[in-house]
Amino acid sequence: MPVSTPATSPDPAARYRIARMARWDLIAETRPSLNSWNHTYHRRLEAVYRWLIPPGRRVLEVGCGFGDLLAALSPAEGVGVDFSPAMIAGARSRHPQIAFVEADAHELPLSTSFDYVILSDLVNDLWDVQQVLQQVQRVTHPGTRVIINVYSHLWELPLAIAKRMGAASPLLEQNWLTVPDIAGLLALTGFDVVRRWQELLCPLGVPGVEPLANRVAVKSWPFNLAAMSNFIAARPAPDVKPRPPRPSVSVVVPARNEAGNIESIFERLPRMGGGTEIVFAEGHSRDDTFGAIERAIAAHPDRPCVLLRQTGEGKANAVREAFARATGDILMILDADLTVAPEDLPRFYDAIGSGRGEFINGVRLVYPMEDQAMRLLNLLGNKFFSLLFSWLLDQPIKDTLCGTKVLWRRDYERLVEGRAYFGDFDPFGDFELLFGAAKLTLRIVEVPIRYRQRTYGETNIQRWKHGWLLLKMSAFAARRLKWV
Repeated sequence: MPVSTPATSPDPAARYRIARMARWDLIAETRPSLNSWNHTYHRRLEAVYRWLIPPGRRVLEVGCGFGDLLAALSPAEGVGVDFSPAMIAGARSRHPQIAFVEADAHELPLSTSFDYVILSDLVNDLWDVQQVLQQVQRVTHPGTRVIINVYSHLWELPLAIAKRMGAASPLLEQNWLTVPDIAGLLALTGFDVVRRWQELLCPLGVPGVEPLANRVAVKSWPFNLAAMSNFIAARPAPDVKPRPPRPSVSVVVPARNEAGNIESIFERLPRMGGGTEIVFAEGHSRDDTFGAIERAIAAHPDRPCVLLRQTGEGKANAVREAFARATGDILMILDADLTVAPEDLPRFYDAIGSGRGEFINGVRLVYPMEDQAMRLLNLLGNKFFSLLFSWLLDQPIKDTLCGTKVLWRRDYERLVEGRAYFGDFDPFGDFELLFGAAKLTLRIVEVPIRYRQRTYGETNIQRWKHGWLLLKMSAFAARRLKWV
């Protein structure tokens, strides 16, 4: 009885794999130097991935081809996987510093975990996308980011024309996966989509036109509807079961002219997790805030506390200096004006401790507010900026200026490492944290709270001056986060 070869195997998956391998081997052996279309497209992909992935990380690319994208990321440990022997041979020759593995994505022969996993222009060429994503799940840890890019099917006709002209590599029939389809498959295989966005409107290197189209226009409606490439960033879905030991917490309290609220903070602030530390950053008050904190600390010896007088000015400086002194696993901000109730902080703790979110942002614009809690123009301004920042960050942001924000210490340390990218631009501190979280592709989750009226002192917010600052910071964020 004759033995069937893979090419004549009754198994359709095997036939599919052999046909794809032969096609990619042929492309690897005959591929000419990159023409204008391919050059612009691949250089833009490299720029996007370099923005997303800092150098010095552990990176896996599945379907790596010649490995050019992986090598451009300067990983501390880079591993490329491809099932085409010719592609792997070419990759090893071009990038000897990278480890390349000849293997099928449906059966990854890897047991270690990576900080980032890339599937670039791969999923539409796979036999079983769900199986490949299950394989990817095995090589992730809780902080891993999986980044997928796929071309839009609106470009089928232009791509067909480009292939006939020799400007793009001819491929076999592709899957027809939309972004919602991929998001659904990610959910089925244990992933949580963090953000999705579009890139690349002009695949030709036309001077003046290409940068404007690919950095600015493609990020805005309606031009984004015609984008060539869709990007998805996902993380392993959290295990929401309780995980002892319970992490400790540092609650940072910036306090300027808030002497009348200090005792209430001690009385009302709940004890959370494995221990709750209070870190006061006093901001050169005109009243007796510093003395009130000293007296309250002495009156509550059972509460672990730190008191510092900030060396600079503004809330951003206070938060930075307090975070540097804090010792908890989780870092929280509680404004000393108590317009956010300290009793609400366990909700933030549960949201981040469960893994449902990695950056927790308070929202004041859901529940009805107490009288005088926020003036009408301030409310309208906050709603405007919530829409603007949702667009800027590619994640829903309903309230940009709620003072209560929560993140893990380890993520804050990563944010500090990348602070030079943004510079010292934010007098409030809220936007440095939001922008940094977006740059790290952290999962931002918002917790609605009831915004309270002040019972002591007066607000430090000046609506026109600070509104103008917010507009300038929005333009700054567009340049540093959106139009990159």
